[in-house]
Amino acid sequence: MAEAYIYDAVRTPRGRGKPDGSLHEVPAVDLAVTALDAIRKRNEIDPMLVEDVVLGCVDPVGEAGGDIARAAALKAGFGKEVPGVQINRFCASGLDAVNFAAAQVMSGMKDIAIGGGVESMSRIGMGASGGAWPVDPGIAIPTYFLPQGISADLIATKYGFSRDDVDAYAVESQKRAAKAWDEGRFAKSIVPVKDVNGITILSKDEHMRPQTDMQSLGQLKAAFVQMGEMGGFDAVAIAAHPDVEFVNHVHHAGNSSGIVDGAAAVLVGSKQGGEKMGMKPRARLKGFASIGSDLALMLTGPIDVSELALRKAGMTKDDIDLFEINEAFSSVVLRYMQAMDLDPAKVNVNGGAIAMGHPLGATGAMILGTVLDELERTNKQTALITLCVAAGMGTAAIIERV
Repeated sequence: MAEAYIYDAVRTPRGRGKPDGSLHEVPAVDLAVTALDAIRKRNEIDPMLVEDVVLGCVDPVGEAGGDIARAAALKAGFGKEVPGVQINRFCASGLDAVNFAAAQVMSGMKDIAIGGGVESMSRIGMGASGGAWPVDPGIAIPTYFLPQGISADLIATKYGFSRDDVDAYAVESQKRAAKAWDEGRFAKSIVPVKDVNGITILSKDEHMRPQTDMQSLGQLKAAFVQMGEMGGFDAVAIAAHPDVEFVNHVHHAGNSSGIVDGAAAVLVGSKQGGEKMGMKPRARLKGFASIGSDLALMLTGPIDVSELALRKAGMTKDDIDLFEINEAFSSVVLRYMQAMDLDPAKVNVNGGAIAMGHPLGATGAMILGTVLDELERTNKQTALITLCVAAGMGTAAIIERV
């Protein structure tokens, strides 16, 4: 089986996913074009060498629908011969897009492909594409469907994380992200979003609140109390996990991932593909995996899939220098570190989605690029990237510098 190498990774800044956000005026296809165009131009590659473009998009409807990967590739000047495909594994879509592109390379069917993702959450509301799981009682009832916020609170309750614990983690995420930006750690991968006149609209993540502290977070009310108590979801959570007597609601906007817009692209290829492009690889994909996990907890999939990916790669957690896990909610990361017995100094060292936001279909590709940059900055070798996924799944990838 051929090896798949990472040759480059770029991302846009994350814009607030609201009508007053800087990227609200930019359609999703143009966000994707920004990332694809940057990959093409800064590496001076012949776009006709790219054999597929795989993009994650969680709500591919309206202007983001109709196979946005193909539309973006065409608009980015990749030519009619370059195909594109949109995929959706909820929050892991961007990482799975890279994994899917890599799988094509590893199979020998492709030499060069791009994986990535895009989401314009300010223009296409979260959940706009609908779905059977939340609304079809034939699926929802036997599988203990819960909104993600209730699942996050259930994790915190079941594994002993207090309001102070989840708030403290959020404060640390903000501090790390601010330090990373101040020290220019994202400069290698960030490509500014510009308007039709070439004027920069956004060049820095705008969701961050570096002044956040325990006092300011303490003033926020827990977000999912009414949904849990009056909506009946606390009862569902307890039915699924009867060892829990009640659900302690601890999450709110300040310790949960931010709603933002953004896009990312990762250039993947074989050794021969790199030679065609005249490029040297930055890292190799050691392996990747996806898995199903507990449906009610929903967000603990990163634990199960990390263990699976490590086994498949013939590695243990001690072989990993850095861990990058999407900060969907504070309890997700806290439980991951607890279960994996990890040193917090090795996890999300440059902050995460609590500080910078989570553009659903793009985040996985974004954090892969982030941790690759960090490996190079600190002269470390290996990283594991993972995300929790709606409907109780998890996706992971392991990369190694070359």
